[in-house]
Amino acid sequence: MHHVTFAVYPGFELLDTSGPISVFTSANRSLGLREKPPFYAVDLVSAAGGPVTSSSGIAVETQSLEERARKAVDTLLVAGAEREHLLPALAHSAWAASLRTLAGKAQRLGSVCSGAIILARLGLLDGHRVATHWDACAPLGAAFPSVTVDPDSLYVVDGRLWTSAGVTTGIDMALAMVAHDLSAEIAGEVAKRLVLYARRPGYQSQFSPLLQAQVKADSPFAELIAWILANLGASLEVPVLADRAGLSERTFHRKFVAATGETPARFVETARLDAARMLLCRGLSLKSVAAEVGLSPATRFSEAFERRFGVSPRLFREMHAEF
Repeated sequence: MHHVTFAVYPGFELLDTSGPISVFTSANRSLGLREKPPFYAVDLVSAAGGPVTSSSGIAVETQSLEERARKAVDTLLVAGAEREHLLPALAHSAWAASLRTLAGKAQRLGSVCSGAIILARLGLLDGHRVATHWDACAPLGAAFPSVTVDPDSLYVVDGRLWTSAGVTTGIDMALAMVAHDLSAEIAGEVAKRLVLYARRPGYQSQFSPLLQAQVKADSPFAELIAWILANLGASLEVPVLADRAGLSERTFHRKFVAATGETPARFVETARLDAARMLLCRGLSLKSVAAEVGLSPATRFSEAFERRFGVSPRLFREMHAEF
């Protein structure tokens, strides 16, 4: 059995634990369907043990850190929280000392969301590249200059250290762990069972093009953008998009820039290249990816990809191939 332990404290974010736990237990179910024994055993720990109330008011049952430290732990993950709940946890010296001891025993150590701040305070992130919630990136980097904060990635793997960005990205990181521990096939089954839109790789930005556009003034083009993302292989020139939006080309261009902060052409290219990165991770040929995202021929695709990301799509595919 692979023992996964989540460290929690009063006011922790419930989804930071429940999301990844659902991934691990669902992986056990996939193994059961293959008539194989479960792989993951999951528990939660806190300073004194017993029920611990999350920020949503729901309590979870925990073991004490002192008790848990006497047993094996393979993966230790620290949940995040809002600032008003993080500070009291950090001030609990006995809890911090016990957590540091437990972290030293773990084969794999990590955090979900702002839980990275707790690991940093314990000196466990020094010299490492990490991810955390976008709102905590600047404070974490300023307070701990020896830590390299990646403000873009959904999750970062640096040796035995796994850290994820905001809340639901803990699910993405847990899926990557399942792929690493078991297989990409089982991780895919888990994603399907949990009805996830896609298994998102760690390098993907915390903000998708659609979310970026929706956040800005509740974009009036949200429906059009959703259509763009579903039809990347189609012709997405300004005349086509303007006609679909029911606007003249000039008016469409002006309003789209005002709503999203990007020109239609730049937005479409970003969406296409983001999709291309995910397809490359599946091992698809450059020609197939270029056609699927509307950037044929392959030479055009390669030029756009390297211009945007500073690496050729072929090398990117080799670097980020799925487990």
